[in-house]
Amino acid sequence: MKRTVFLVVSVLLVCILAVPLFAQTYDPMKFKSSKPQSAWKIALVPKDSTNAWFVRMEVGVKEFAKATGINVFQKGPPKTDAAMQAQVIEDLIAQGVDAICVVPVDPSALEPVLGEALSKGIVVIDHEGASQQNCLYDIEAFSNEGLGQTIMKELAKMMGGKGVYTTMVGNVTNASHNEWADAGVAYQKAHYPGMTLLAAEPRVEIMDNLDTAYQRAKELFKKYPNLKGVLGTSSLSVPGTGRAIEELGLQGKAFVTAVGLPNECAPFIKDGTVDGVLLWDPRDAGYAQLAMAVAVLKGEKVANGISLKAPGWTSMKFKPGSTQVLQGQGWITINKANVDTFGF
Repeated sequence: MKRTVFLVVSVLLVCILAVPLFAQTYDPMKFKSSKPQSAWKIALVPKDSTNAWFVRMEVGVKEFAKATGINVFQKGPPKTDAAMQAQVIEDLIAQGVDAICVVPVDPSALEPVLGEALSKGIVVIDHEGASQQNCLYDIEAFSNEGLGQTIMKELAKMMGGKGVYTTMVGNVTNASHNEWADAGVAYQKAHYPGMTLLAAEPRVEIMDNLDTAYQRAKELFKKYPNLKGVLGTSSLSVPGTGRAIEELGLQGKAFVTAVGLPNECAPFIKDGTVDGVLLWDPRDAGYAQLAMAVAVLKGEKVANGISLKAPGWTSMKFKPGSTQVLQGQGWITINKANVDTFGF
């Protein structure tokens, strides 16, 4: 009996001690740094250090370092893995960085480690993870709902507003990918009655892997001959699905659009497999995250209209009902006319 009581009490104590990691509210103004700016260390943690999207993001990190003279750097896991990303953040906490900017693989998986960072006075800025609780601010290039609707508009135009489609996400744990896909589906139901979501497989996961995107798309088109469209959210959706469409000879019969990188999507845009894809420049997203961290470290008051000094991030507004999530107007449509103008 005593042993049981001891175990129950122990579990309760662990839960009580863990609450701040998940439920603590922090005042951003209390994170103003007393150190000189020259002593600051700010790290940006991407989902994956090798993915082309985040290689481009590091360009913005380096540009920020050059423009400000602040010690900023990017460090991420070698592949898209939530546990590995959490370990990178643990290491940064141990190094005593002043701020961590993060693009979470899985927001819920990072709550404990980001809670630890905040409890130690480290500024935490989030991007592409509006559901993240343990951060001071989450910054987004746009409204997640608005982007999802725009991707659906592009797909509906390609499909002529008719036919069966499915949605493709990098990971089912990725908050932003799923919000975009959900918003796209909701917009389809309200505006394109001739389109139908594939009931058997409405949400396809590709593990943020190009070969997986290709294999899954090929399987889907073979298994469901009436499948006509893929609404993607991962930047690998278009090059993976586009390859499958070409190999199966389905150009003009099957369609895909998503967020994507110009160089990766260019072959499919140029040959007409894809009409267009959407993008926000990850370089600018990296720059903006660091600018947000610096604003907090300086003790600046964050209000509607704040500029994060990157194109599309110059007049950030709080998401309605939130004092944590800030949204800009940073997306770009890439098509035949401009796909070669970006340089990445």
